[in-house]
Amino acid sequence: QVQLVESGGGLVQPGGSLRLSCTASGFTLDDYAIGWFRRAPGTEREGKEREGVSCTSRIDGTTYYADSVKGRFTISKDNAKNTVYLQMNSLKPEDTAVYYCAATRRCVDVYPIGYRYWGQGTQVTVSS
Repeated sequence: QVQLVESGGGLVQPGGSLRLSCTASGFTLDDYAIGWFRRAPGTEREGKEREGVSCTSRIDGTTYYADSVKGRFTISKDNAKNTVYLQMNSLKPEDTAVYYCAATRRCVDVYPIGYRYWGQGTQVTVSS
């Protein structure tokens, strides 16, 4: 069974850090580009797409980041653990969202194009 499972979310104060994990089963992450997306509170009701956060390429490991997270978030991959991480530093209240990982054949910057598999999401809340 093909599955992506996110973990590592939680409540953190502004300026704090979290590391999200995305672990795959039923397929090898090394065969896919992996992206992270987020949906802020209320945006689904407004009909908005999930916001692209980051993507790591399948072939050469090129990484992409949304302008809003550049310099604060880092995406990385551990092929031995079949896991992709999103290290989030200097968190802000506007980073509050449900974070999803997803698998595609290639990154198109951080746009949600061609993603085949999606996880269920993990909640990140940044609040004092």
